[in-house]
Amino acid sequence: MSVSLLKPSIQRTNVDRRANAKGLVTLINPNFVKPGVTPYALDILCSHLEIEGFNVDVLDLTWTPDEWPSLIARYFADHRPMLVGVTLRNAGSVQPQEQRVFLPDHRSVIDEIRKATPAPIVLGGAGFSSMPYAAMEYFNVPYGVKGPGEILLCALANVLASGESPEAIAGLLLYDGKTVRPAAGGGHPVAGATLGRHVEARYMRRSGVPLRVDNRVYYDRGGLGNVLTKNGCPFLCNHCIEPDAKGATVAVRTVPAVVDELESLVSQGVFDIHTTDSEFNLKIGRSKALLREIIARRNAGSALRDLRLWIYAHPVPFDEELADLLAEAGCKGASLSAEHFCREHLAVWDRSLGTVGLAYEADDVRRVTRLLSERSIQCTAELLIGLPGETTDTLRRAVDESLLLPTTVVGFTLGLQVFPHAPLGVRMAAESAGHKVVRGLQSNTAQGPILLKPLDRCASLTEYERQFWFDEKGRVRPVFYFSPDLPEDPETIARPDGRWVRTIQWIQERVPASEHYRVALPTVAGDGKDDNNYADNPFLQRAVALGYKGAYYSWWRRREEVMSSSAFQESP
Repeated sequence: MSVSLLKPSIQRTNVDRRANAKGLVTLINPNFVKPGVTPYALDILCSHLEIEGFNVDVLDLTWTPDEWPSLIARYFADHRPMLVGVTLRNAGSVQPQEQRVFLPDHRSVIDEIRKATPAPIVLGGAGFSSMPYAAMEYFNVPYGVKGPGEILLCALANVLASGESPEAIAGLLLYDGKTVRPAAGGGHPVAGATLGRHVEARYMRRSGVPLRVDNRVYYDRGGLGNVLTKNGCPFLCNHCIEPDAKGATVAVRTVPAVVDELESLVSQGVFDIHTTDSEFNLKIGRSKALLREIIARRNAGSALRDLRLWIYAHPVPFDEELADLLAEAGCKGASLSAEHFCREHLAVWDRSLGTVGLAYEADDVRRVTRLLSERSIQCTAELLIGLPGETTDTLRRAVDESLLLPTTVVGFTLGLQVFPHAPLGVRMAAESAGHKVVRGLQSNTAQGPILLKPLDRCASLTEYERQFWFDEKGRVRPVFYFSPDLPEDPETIARPDGRWVRTIQWIQERVPASEHYRVALPTVAGDGKDDNNYADNPFLQRAVALGYKGAYYSWWRRREEVMSSSAFQESP
């Protein structure tokens, strides 16, 4: 492996600099999780900033987990950006057993950046957007962008370049060291209002270019590329942060823009590409049009003949025509958001708000998995278990029914992280009311009762968000939920740091040993080769080091073979 993969070059040729540019904006990726996930947002932001007339550098720290301080120092010794953007893709692993939080690591990076440059820092990313007010206070940065950041980042760069005040930028968050507040006297930013206006823009995807996202390296060392066909989600699933963090309005990119981008990535040697949409098929007519364009170009001899597409999908809408088009377009796998088989007993949708979700039945899940299986498209069904209303009976039905599906893999996630702006978080805060312990709320790091206050009882949004991540003394304490009606000891349920170990054992015993090869089971630690925690998963790291490509579930059945391979060498 070349040294350039381990120590990214911070040199740039003069050709890459525009002499008449408005200024230099530096974008930094502090995500150290392995296998590495392509920071696609930085490609999007680069494209928009370049359209606006700025020079842009990307300082990617993913591949330098031990050397990043020196990389930051060397870069800023030679570069004087006017603005530094830091993307926080994930605030934590969200794995309910492991409960790993990345915030302290991210703060170390941001502190080092602050030492190296006087340029102001702006934060963004999905992890940041789930808790923007608390994050700005925690990281002590002046600017923040909730949701897709292309419009607001360009607006901020433009006003800084012209010497104007950011105060007039509606939707931008400001922090003066005491208070986080919206600019322009506005209210709490709505992520959907910040979607990019250039939905037809050709996002520039590069490989092998210094100070840019290297898509080929991420593919070689992570097994997947990525592409966005649409952004945002209009549905309010009780457990999900995507409508709040990405926007409740769906912005659909043009078909030629998406397919051109796919073609570019495949031409760079990135053959396995996963969609980053919340669900690929939410706007099924546009999804079919995109697949038809891929098919037309494949038939015409395009590089897309080598495309292997992987998608996230919802059980509805999903018909035979979509399944046929997926197969013909080179789709190799679908991660199906099945969630559960006993939806009528679970708080998956907030019915009090009206029609807020795509209603589907167990038969829909069976039908879609059958359609995919008949076309040799691999499929994983990801079930969320342990939400409000879950009992031993509903758990038994979920496990038994899911094992009858013709899927490549079935994954079980026990428990769920509670986010401040997800419907479940709002509900839990209302029930707790600042003084009542809600049965089922839990944190591995809790040192006292978990009490949450609703927003109207908090002095600010900052205080409201903070309580979901930190305790009253400022210690990291993410909040999770596990149904108290599961087969646990009363002592476990009563403890704020109780671990639902008996339920994990129950699930492991309920799944026949003959099925373990195709099931991602929850484990007590939450960080082993047999569970579906992506962050630093030893099986996934070993598989990509051995050259496996595609979505993780396409290799899952070969875990023992992969883990025992003598050809494996630890990836730096």
